Amino acid sequence: MLHTDQMSDSFRIGAVLALVGGFLDAYTYLFRGQVFANAQTGNIVLMGIQFAEGNWSKAFVYFIPIFAFVIGVITDEGIKKHLDGRLSLHWRQIVLLIEMAGLIIVFLLPLGSGDMIANAMVSFICSLQVQSFRKVHGLPYATTMCTGNLRSGTNHLSSFLQTKDTLSFIKCLKYYGIILFFIFGAGIGCVSVKQCGNISLLFCFGLLGIAFLMLFVKSKSKEM
Repeated sequence: MLHTDQMSDSFRIGAVLALVGGFLDAYTYLFRGQVFANAQTGNIVLMGIQFAEGNWSKAFVYFIPIFAFVIGVITDEGIKKHLDGRLSLHWRQIVLLIEMAGLIIVFLLPLGSGDMIANAMVSFICSLQVQSFRKVHGLPYATTMCTGNLRSGTNHLSSFLQTKDTLSFIKCLKYYGIILFFIFGAGIGCVSVKQCGNISLLFCFGLLGIAFLMLFVKSKSKEM
């Protein structure tokens, strides 16, 4: 039986994009007003708290990245539907180019007065990424948040401990590996943002460029 490994589903792509996801979360939190622009659960909770306390303007600050995330998912689906197979580039490469363009916009936005737009743009970028790259070796995962990966990885670990199934352990390692790269990305983001400020975004820009080039590698088939 032949199985096709797509480069977009490879662990290498997942690791590179997890670095980007962790970095951007550290960037928006440390440099753009302590907002988590990747995972929207925190923003939804904080928005609810601000609504309950009657702080409508502060609630709106958290609503903006949530709304941008929604728009990003819709945009990604539109790109896949209308551009898949119609251009020389793969539709996922188009997504990565849009992410890179978005980072340039974030880079140009002033600190403080431009934070709301910057956070919205990062949320938009992350929603494109998490919607476009959803599997690693056939396993559903996310590169911009860790809760689902942690649950799935631990589920496979539990299965391995009960059944001693090697495949379950390998799946567990893949999920935990993605989480580890996310942590690395956050750590690199923390250090570089504190030392270099906005220019540290060039690190993410470069990683997305690497992912873009990696997608030129053709899929390969192997027997299962």
